[in-house]
Amino acid sequence: MKLYALNMIQPVGDPPPPEVLAKVMADIADIRRDLELEEAWVFGRGLHGPGASTMVGLRGDEVVATDGPWTEGKEHIGGITIIQVEDLDAALKIAARFVKVTGLPMEVRPFLGEV
Repeated sequence: MKLYALNMIQPVGDPPPPEVLAKVMADIADIRRDLELEEAWVFGRGLHGPGASTMVGLRGDEVVATDGPWTEGKEHIGGITIIQVEDLDAALKIAARFVKVTGLPMEVRPFLGEV
């Protein structure tokens, strides 16, 4: 089995109106329940917007923290789901389910090594 990160790519800005968002979140909950039953679910959660980011890095020998995202952009990772499945094809099928209910693109990225 392999671990995959499914990174939901979201535009920067306000979320959809509550009546739209409620349906999307209910559909995402259905996908999660299915993945739990299939024992493919590992972890998943939405993320705050990029303005809530803090970067930690080196300036010479000193570790410094600065406010803001790693990079400025019109899109950001809005949520992450970790799944454990047989192969990339299985991960892509799961990502497609999320894309169909959210309308948002999703990056599928494998973790290094085997589980």
